[in-house]
Amino acid sequence: MRSSLLALLSFKTISTTAFVSTSPRRLPLLQHQHSALSNPTRGITTLLASSMKELAEKVLVNPKFPPEWPFSKSDFERHDESDDAIFYDQPRLVYHIDDYAVDALTKYYSQHFKEGEDVLDICSSWVSHYPKEWKGGNVVGLGMNEYELSQNKQLTSYNVKDLNKDPTFPYGDKSFDKVTCVVSVDYLNQPRAVFEEIARILRPGGECIISMSNRCFPTKAFRIWLQTNDLEHIFIVGSFFHYSGKFDPAVCEDISPNPGRSDPLFIVKAAKK
Repeated sequence: MRSSLLALLSFKTISTTAFVSTSPRRLPLLQHQHSALSNPTRGITTLLASSMKELAEKVLVNPKFPPEWPFSKSDFERHDESDDAIFYDQPRLVYHIDDYAVDALTKYYSQHFKEGEDVLDICSSWVSHYPKEWKGGNVVGLGMNEYELSQNKQLTSYNVKDLNKDPTFPYGDKSFDKVTCVVSVDYLNQPRAVFEEIARILRPGGECIISMSNRCFPTKAFRIWLQTNDLEHIFIVGSFFHYSGKFDPAVCEDISPNPGRSDPLFIVKAAKK
């Protein structure tokens, strides 16, 4: 699947060698189409600041998805296939993105959440980064570590469940207005089933907001994530929405607060049809 992404990414962009990605190989899959690289002294920071936002937000503009699900089972294998309950048994009361990215995400939520909305946070933990002043309705966390979830003061309730063992959600149809997932989509080894569930529990017009950065636990991230870069991650997550057949076309927003100086942050979101 890794070698076929070049054919799938039909937008004009830059070589992946020009910017830092989660891929340890950093292979040049994307076409070199940006004049900023003609002067190598301009460097990564200048390129990111001037171009990355535009590039990222174009990825899901008229994407050419294959007619059928293009991923193989091996694409979602992990280096560590031991029981995830063991890995997540130890509470981690830390942020998984830096403070600047956290602030950018909270600000984004403040602009898109409505008072009284019912929200499900999947892959949840001790903090959901929702605005402190926001007053939600039924705000539920679905995650792996009970202690972490118990410390999340923004939740009205929570459930502990390993979605990699059983991707069904313990909620009724059309139960929520929004679903959020913060820098964790790359750990879900059955994304097609998970996105089907997201669509099932969302009300018509409800949104799923996936936030992504370039940090991860590499032993638990699925294979294709580690072999691809930030722009390709956007395309991959957009395809998860697409192949469910139950969402409007996904869009990307680059809300990185300080390009080249702090963690990048990308939103890929879509509304249920």
